[in-house]
Amino acid sequence: MSFTDILLFILFIQALHFFGTWKLYQSAGRKWWEAAIPVYNAIILFKIINRPWWWLFLIFVPIVNLIMFPVIWVETARSFGKNSTTDTLLQLFTFGFYTYYINYFTKHEYIEDRSLKAKSKTGDFVSSILFAVVAATIVHTYIMQPFTIPTSSLEKTLLVGDFLFVSKFHYGARLPQTAVSFPMVHDTIPLLGVKSYLNSPQLPYLRFPGFENVQRNDIVVFNWPVDTVRMFRDQSGRHYDKPLDKKSNYVKRAVGVAGDSLEIIDGKVYVNSAPLQLSDRAKPQFSYIVQGKGQGFNMRSLVEIYGITDGLQWIDRSRDLYQVNAITEENLAKFKNHPNVKSVERIISPEGKADTGIFPNNGKVNWNRDNFGPIYIPEAGKTVKLDLESFSLYRRIIEVYEGSEMGIENKLEVKGSQVYLNGNPIDEYTFKQDYYWMMGDNRHNSEDSRYWGYVPQNHVVGKPVFIWMSLDPNASDLVDKVRWERLFTTVGGEGKPSSYLVYFLIGVVLIIGYNYFIKKKQ
Repeated sequence: MSFTDILLFILFIQALHFFGTWKLYQSAGRKWWEAAIPVYNAIILFKIINRPWWWLFLIFVPIVNLIMFPVIWVETARSFGKNSTTDTLLQLFTFGFYTYYINYFTKHEYIEDRSLKAKSKTGDFVSSILFAVVAATIVHTYIMQPFTIPTSSLEKTLLVGDFLFVSKFHYGARLPQTAVSFPMVHDTIPLLGVKSYLNSPQLPYLRFPGFENVQRNDIVVFNWPVDTVRMFRDQSGRHYDKPLDKKSNYVKRAVGVAGDSLEIIDGKVYVNSAPLQLSDRAKPQFSYIVQGKGQGFNMRSLVEIYGITDGLQWIDRSRDLYQVNAITEENLAKFKNHPNVKSVERIISPEGKADTGIFPNNGKVNWNRDNFGPIYIPEAGKTVKLDLESFSLYRRIIEVYEGSEMGIENKLEVKGSQVYLNGNPIDEYTFKQDYYWMMGDNRHNSEDSRYWGYVPQNHVVGKPVFIWMSLDPNASDLVDKVRWERLFTTVGGEGKPSSYLVYFLIGVVLIIGYNYFIKKKQ
């Protein structure tokens, strides 16, 4: 939906409002023409229904307005004496068109000083729930969103079972593009397992200014660019055309930002020809082939001692040979010195051994997960040469991220040795937005940019800032299941994370004490 389409839609809604309410405005002591002036008519309407003027902002907030409109319909009917349950249901099930019946076919008497208090406990409960949902939706969409870590791709920094708060305002909150959606859920309604949104109408991409840009080494939550599954971890194999903001949420580390050149050599990431410098909380992990010394020793007992994330996998029991999945280099040095470990060899896909599952997925490069690139990470406003060699690297960017997802029909193709864009020969291209290269710290157990490519700026959701709960999925006892040392810790920063749980509990006690003793005394 373009801005022109949005303008026409707003004018259509204004016309519907005018023809359905102008008599009601007159009955409330206002002028009939006041129902026809956009924005101004909403301010007057809120005066008529005895509601605050700032509700005006709520009706322009996507998703929130889906909740506010039914409330306004019902409040309008009640302001003219239509208070029964039947009146309320008629307003809701006719999507507000019951107002036309009130406007033209009833003797409507305006109740100027009507009580805003619900006439029943049910009504009071429903009102409270509605406005709680409105407040929560605003917070969820524009300020802070809860997020759960489902995989071990960022193990050591973020663990499976961590519950995060993800800031929307650090990088700038993104306005919802999917206009009709169930509030506070992503692509699926919980328990029901059905789609939570309508594919259309789609609003243009807009983002509020942020306090910072995505920096190299930031952990970022983003929409998985190539997502076509119905819901996260859907194994059905069916494909779905999903709106940008309803693609599955992923969390990875931005190892490369717009303007960087990136290369992976024997598993090590190099940015701008220099080794990637990670923060001390980041612990890259790799997989190794380990040979034990036999003697009946149970190597699995070393998993917890040396922080081996994804456990052990036997390869040859007769030779006491097995694979260690995901261990940090720091723990590896200690592991090698164990008396029952004979040898350790890192698993590395050798240079020149092509993996067809690796980006750009065209079978024309000999890249793999451990030896990859070099590539350039596009920056907005920068121009690159477009030829047979770079065609595959930027094709999805041009056709999808800067094409169909922005409402532009881009078609990139090759004829002979010439690249064509929408039928016109080109030899260079200027990017419209920034891109990032996202990878997991658990290098051999992370589906990341090595497999599906660049992450566009418009796919960025937010920045994880706080772990409020952490549950160990492998623990059975409730007390042991909670990772107490991780509660209320920050995601970023240097050094060992510090828990703010004690300060949080003190704050809760003070608030409860104030409400119970001070307010009660007053």
